[in-house]
Amino acid sequence: MTRIFLVLFGLLLALTAGQTHAQSPPKPTPTPVIFDTDMGPDYDDVGAITLLHAFADSGQAQILATIASTKYPKVTQVLSVLNTYFGRPNVPIGVPKGKAITDKDNQHWSDTLVARYPHKVQSNDEVPDAVALYRQLLAKQPDRSVTIITVGFMTNLANLLDSKPDKYSNLPGKELVAQKVKNLVSMAGKFPSGREYNVHMDTPASKVVFADWPTPVLLSGFEIGEKIHSGLPLTQNAQIKNSPVKDVFTICLPKAKEDNGGRMSWDQTAVLVGIKGYSPYYTVKSGRLLMNADGSNGWDVNGKGHQYLVEKMPVPQVEALINKLMQHQPKKR
Repeated sequence: MTRIFLVLFGLLLALTAGQTHAQSPPKPTPTPVIFDTDMGPDYDDVGAITLLHAFADSGQAQILATIASTKYPKVTQVLSVLNTYFGRPNVPIGVPKGKAITDKDNQHWSDTLVARYPHKVQSNDEVPDAVALYRQLLAKQPDRSVTIITVGFMTNLANLLDSKPDKYSNLPGKELVAQKVKNLVSMAGKFPSGREYNVHMDTPASKVVFADWPTPVLLSGFEIGEKIHSGLPLTQNAQIKNSPVKDVFTICLPKAKEDNGGRMSWDQTAVLVGIKGYSPYYTVKSGRLLMNADGSNGWDVNGKGHQYLVEKMPVPQVEALINKLMQHQPKKR
């Protein structure tokens, strides 16, 4: 009887363990991300990279690189500050070495961050060319696995499409993108038509990307982020100290009347949907972005390959989520 009891008890334990295992929620598979940013002309990029690191800390994102699409002298140092603050000082950083926009912030928060916080990168000269870094990283990734989130100019992406085979891959740029990239998520455009900063600042590059990019493209337009205001709860959170993210919003919010309730949050929305997907926050309209000669855009409802976000969840709820994520603190390692 004792032996029978032990056998039955063992079977019960095994069955219970199996049920417990079956009921355990699956761990999220991190989305491999290359983050392409014009870190500087505006400061919503700082909020966006904070969201990205928050998602990485929760296991939802794997940051392959943070790449600048502008090349003012301190841009890579700022990226290094922010990556270091969030405990990822070794995340690769790239910068365009050829023709590119040089716009920087005019509130001098870049200077403050570089002076106040540790960073490994001391000069743009220390990091690789943006396209070379793209090619190196993409060549190593599984096919159709990488999400590119761009919240700046299309300069790097156009140059990537035009790139030639090299030591990293024998594929030309467009074919390499088609093989390795799952989708492109971009804060770009105004829908159904309009003129938006990221698109028109490098109009030639935008024309190339929106005509030739070979993977699905998801667009968060100007009208989406315009209604979402963020940063004020962060600046009012007394528990957060010695934070470069808090410093940026503390410096910048008081300098413009339109930012009294928080900064408009274009770039954060691209990171949100790039990692989480657009549902339940938004629905989408499918078609294709059309570029005009003056850098403005239209929309072809009969086109294919592109989608833009349409509001679904009430704006205050999305705003509250973004503000919560922007108060994310570095994970203890």
